[in-house]
Amino acid sequence: MNWRIPLADVEIGQEEIVAVEQVLRSRWLSMGETTLAFERAFAEFLGVKHAFAVANGTAALHLAHAAIGLTGGDEVIVPSLTFVATANSIAYTGASPVFAESIGKDDLNVSVMDISRRITPRTKAITVMHYAGFPCDMEPILELARLHHLSVIEDAAHAVGSVYNGRRAGLFGDAAGFSFFSNKNMTTGEGGMVVTQNDDLAERIRLMRSHGMTTLTWDRHKGHAHTYDVVMPGYNYRIDEVRSALGLVQLKRLEAGNRRRQELVNRYRDELTNTPGLSLPFRNSLQTSANYIFPILLDDAKRRPSFFQALKADGIQTSIHYPPIHLFSYYRERFGYAAGSLPITEDIGAREVTLPLYPAMCDNDVDSVVAAVRRALTR
Repeated sequence: MNWRIPLADVEIGQEEIVAVEQVLRSRWLSMGETTLAFERAFAEFLGVKHAFAVANGTAALHLAHAAIGLTGGDEVIVPSLTFVATANSIAYTGASPVFAESIGKDDLNVSVMDISRRITPRTKAITVMHYAGFPCDMEPILELARLHHLSVIEDAAHAVGSVYNGRRAGLFGDAAGFSFFSNKNMTTGEGGMVVTQNDDLAERIRLMRSHGMTTLTWDRHKGHAHTYDVVMPGYNYRIDEVRSALGLVQLKRLEAGNRRRQELVNRYRDELTNTPGLSLPFRNSLQTSANYIFPILLDDAKRRPSFFQALKADGIQTSIHYPPIHLFSYYRERFGYAAGSLPITEDIGAREVTLPLYPAMCDNDVDSVVAAVRRALTR
């Protein structure tokens, strides 16, 4: 469908085109000097010691979970209100995701109080997801992890550029995964980054990213090595030079794009606050959000299908973030979850609607969406 106002849009300009052309002309297309430059630039932006570019955000999360040594029988407490990759990346290791509640309608992030209730002797880690770019309240989560000797993984797919208490999201856990999917604040089409401050984890991630090999093709091309050993059964999670070239340019655009996102969110809030029939999560957040998406909650879940249709008729694309993971067939059948297991999360999942948000939106686009929302709510 040709949307008048799409849910998201990507900004690709001449600089990205030139960067990709330079890679193609170099004739080196897999991980090489462009990827190394991308990793260095991202690490500097974040203020982290180690950053590894990978094929996608799911690969980043899998490497983070695998690096902390998860195995069968282990449990990881994780929000259900997130994209399924957050839980899938735990299941890949053989560990079991244990789903925790969201805080509530004003803060859709995972509840530390509910996390604490779900810790068992089998719990090995807590995985958080910074929903919509709004950082989780990390201090009590980290204190809980210290008390129980648990690892912490950050799913920062929504949060590139988010800040919690003066530090960027991704710096709080033992490791963090970022996504550069095509609708993210910065994009490489597909792609991701796994980061850590821990030298031992970094070495395991480096090996696991490419088949457990001690040296890579680029090392041998540069004459730094002539052969290699394989020291673990790693994965093929490498990124290519084309995507790294896109990432370098997109990273330069990120902060300006995030500032524009904040302006648009402010306009949405000014227009929609106190609108009958809906509420606005995160209005009282004191942290800096990357504002990846703009979620609203309808007062009545039964009205959501007609609400979607009304906005579609106006040419405005909407979405849901997210159907709760614990209600998906695999997680119900494999781990025994059922409707009613997480009532707060299920209520949010039934009422959430995501409105369009991307830096190229103009103020009039926001006004058009707001007008369509009001019409839909009065029908």
